[in-house]
Amino acid sequence: MKVRRVVTGKDKEGKSIVKWDSEIDSKLSRPGSERVEIWATKSLPAEMTEEDPTKWELPISLGSGSICRIVRYQPGVERLWHSTETIDYGIVLQGEMWMQLEKGEVHLRAGDVVVQRSVNHNWVNRGDQVCIMAFVLIATEGAKSTGWKDF
Repeated sequence: MKVRRVVTGKDKEGKSIVKWDSEIDSKLSRPGSERVEIWATKSLPAEMTEEDPTKWELPISLGSGSICRIVRYQPGVERLWHSTETIDYGIVLQGEMWMQLEKGEVHLRAGDVVVQRSVNHNWVNRGDQVCIMAFVLIATEGAKSTGWKDF
Protein backbone atom coordinates (compact mmCIF):
# COMPACT_ATOMS: atom_id res chain seq x y z
CA MET A 1 0.00 0.00 0.00
CA LYS A 2 1.20 3.50 -0.81
CA VAL A 3 -0.28 6.74 0.49
CA ARG A 4 0.38 10.16 -0.99
CA ARG A 5 1.22 12.66 1.74
CA VAL A 6 1.24 16.41 1.12
CA VAL A 7 2.80 18.49 3.92
CA THR A 8 2.63 22.27 3.95
CA GLY A 9 5.10 24.74 5.40
CA LYS A 10 6.36 28.29 4.99
CA ASP A 11 9.16 29.65 2.85
CA LYS A 12 11.78 32.20 3.99
CA GLU A 13 9.27 35.02 3.38
CA GLY A 14 6.62 33.32 5.52
CA LYS A 15 4.48 32.38 2.51
CA SER A 16 2.66 29.04 2.46
CA ILE A 17 4.25 26.32 0.35
CA VAL A 18 4.19 22.57 -0.18
CA LYS A 19 7.11 21.25 1.90
CA TRP A 20 6.82 17.57 0.96
CA ASP A 21 4.68 15.82 -1.65
CA SER A 22 5.53 12.14 -1.84
CA GLU A 23 4.20 8.60 -1.69
CA ILE A 24 4.94 6.71 1.49
CA ASP A 25 5.25 2.93 1.41
CA SER A 26 3.56 0.81 4.04
CA LYS A 27 5.38 -1.34 6.57
CA LEU A 28 4.21 -4.77 7.64
CA SER A 29 2.86 -4.50 11.16
CA ARG A 30 1.65 -8.11 11.50
CA PRO A 31 0.94 -10.85 8.98
CA GLY A 32 -2.07 -9.64 7.00
CA SER A 33 -1.77 -6.06 8.26
CA GLU A 34 0.29 -3.11 7.11
CA ARG A 35 0.45 0.53 8.11
CA VAL A 36 1.64 3.85 6.77
CA GLU A 37 2.82 6.46 9.25
CA ILE A 38 1.62 9.83 7.93
CA TRP A 39 2.78 12.23 10.64
CA ALA A 40 3.68 12.38 14.32
CA THR A 41 4.51 14.95 16.96
CA LYS A 42 6.76 14.44 19.97
CA SER A 43 4.76 16.74 22.22
CA LEU A 44 1.49 18.61 22.60
CA PRO A 45 0.93 21.33 21.79
CA ALA A 46 2.79 20.33 18.65
CA GLU A 47 6.03 22.00 17.68
CA MET A 48 6.48 23.08 14.07
CA THR A 49 9.55 21.10 13.11
CA GLU A 50 11.43 20.71 9.86
CA GLU A 51 11.99 17.02 10.65
CA ASP A 52 10.05 14.38 8.75
CA PRO A 53 8.50 12.16 11.46
CA THR A 54 8.18 9.26 9.03
CA LYS A 55 11.94 8.82 9.50
CA TRP A 56 11.45 8.18 13.23
CA GLU A 57 11.08 4.67 14.67
CA LEU A 58 7.54 5.13 15.93
CA PRO A 59 6.04 3.00 18.70
CA ILE A 60 2.32 2.25 18.79
CA SER A 61 1.74 5.57 20.57
CA LEU A 62 3.90 8.47 21.68
CA GLY A 63 3.65 9.30 25.36
CA SER A 64 3.46 13.03 24.93
CA GLY A 65 2.56 13.52 21.27
CA SER A 66 0.35 12.35 18.44
CA ILE A 67 0.42 9.97 15.49
CA CYS A 68 -1.59 9.85 12.27
CA ARG A 69 -1.52 6.53 10.39
CA ILE A 70 -3.41 4.49 7.81
CA VAL A 71 -3.78 0.74 8.43
CA ARG A 72 -4.81 -1.92 5.92
CA TYR A 73 -6.27 -5.19 7.28
CA GLN A 74 -6.64 -8.25 5.03
CA PRO A 75 -9.76 -10.43 5.43
CA GLY A 76 -9.35 -12.79 8.37
CA VAL A 77 -6.70 -10.72 10.13
CA GLU A 78 -6.83 -10.23 13.90
CA ARG A 79 -4.71 -7.83 15.91
CA LEU A 80 -3.46 -8.66 19.37
CA TRP A 81 -5.49 -7.44 22.29
CA HIS A 82 -3.92 -4.13 23.30
CA SER A 83 -4.46 -0.72 24.82
CA THR A 84 -2.69 2.58 24.37
CA GLU A 85 -2.52 5.57 26.68
CA THR A 86 -4.14 7.75 24.05
CA ILE A 87 -7.43 9.04 22.75
CA ASP A 88 -7.71 7.43 19.29
CA TYR A 89 -9.95 8.50 16.45
CA GLY A 90 -10.44 5.50 14.13
CA ILE A 91 -12.21 6.09 10.82
CA VAL A 92 -13.23 3.18 8.60
CA LEU A 93 -12.40 4.29 5.06
CA GLN A 94 -13.15 1.03 3.24
CA GLY A 95 -14.55 -2.40 4.13
CA GLU A 96 -15.74 -3.65 7.50
CA MET A 97 -14.12 -4.17 10.90
CA TRP A 98 -15.17 -5.71 14.19
CA MET A 99 -13.89 -3.98 17.33
CA GLN A 100 -13.80 -6.41 20.23
CA LEU A 101 -13.98 -5.08 23.78
CA GLU A 102 -13.71 -6.98 27.04
CA LYS A 103 -17.51 -6.89 27.24
CA GLY A 104 -18.98 -6.96 23.75
CA GLU A 105 -18.04 -6.00 20.23
CA VAL A 106 -19.09 -3.50 17.56
CA HIS A 107 -19.41 -4.08 13.80
CA LEU A 108 -18.07 -1.06 11.88
CA ARG A 109 -18.56 -0.14 8.22
CA ALA A 110 -17.08 2.47 5.87
CA GLY A 111 -17.82 5.94 7.20
CA ASP A 112 -18.07 4.87 10.86
CA VAL A 113 -15.85 6.60 13.43
CA VAL A 114 -14.65 5.14 16.75
CA VAL A 115 -13.43 7.28 19.63
CA GLN A 116 -11.19 4.83 21.49
CA ARG A 117 -10.48 6.08 25.01
CA SER A 118 -7.49 4.13 26.27
CA VAL A 119 -9.28 0.78 26.72
CA ASN A 120 -8.29 -2.82 26.03
CA HIS A 121 -9.49 -3.81 22.54
CA ASN A 122 -8.87 -5.93 19.45
CA TRP A 123 -9.50 -5.41 15.71
CA VAL A 124 -10.82 -8.33 13.62
CA ASN A 125 -11.62 -8.25 9.89
CA ARG A 126 -14.32 -10.91 9.44
CA GLY A 127 -15.35 -9.48 6.07
CA ASP A 128 -14.37 -10.77 2.66
CA GLN A 129 -12.73 -7.48 1.59
CA VAL A 130 -9.73 -5.47 2.72
CA CYS A 131 -10.50 -2.96 5.47
CA ILE A 132 -8.63 0.34 5.48
CA MET A 133 -8.77 2.57 8.56
CA ALA A 134 -7.30 5.96 9.40
CA PHE A 135 -6.17 6.52 13.00
CA VAL A 136 -5.21 9.68 14.86
CA LEU A 137 -3.72 8.95 18.31
CA ILE A 138 -3.38 11.78 20.81
CA ALA A 139 -1.52 11.36 24.10
CA THR A 140 -3.47 11.57 27.31
CA GLU A 141 -2.25 13.18 30.51
CA GLY A 142 0.51 11.11 32.13
CA ALA A 143 0.85 8.81 29.10
CA LYS A 144 4.08 7.02 28.22
CA SER A 145 5.32 5.72 24.87
CA THR A 146 3.88 2.25 24.43
CA GLY A 147 4.16 -0.78 22.24
CA TRP A 148 1.68 -3.62 21.99
CA LYS A 149 0.44 -4.91 25.31
CA ASP A 150 -0.67 -8.54 25.08
CA PHE A 151 -3.52 -9.50 27.39
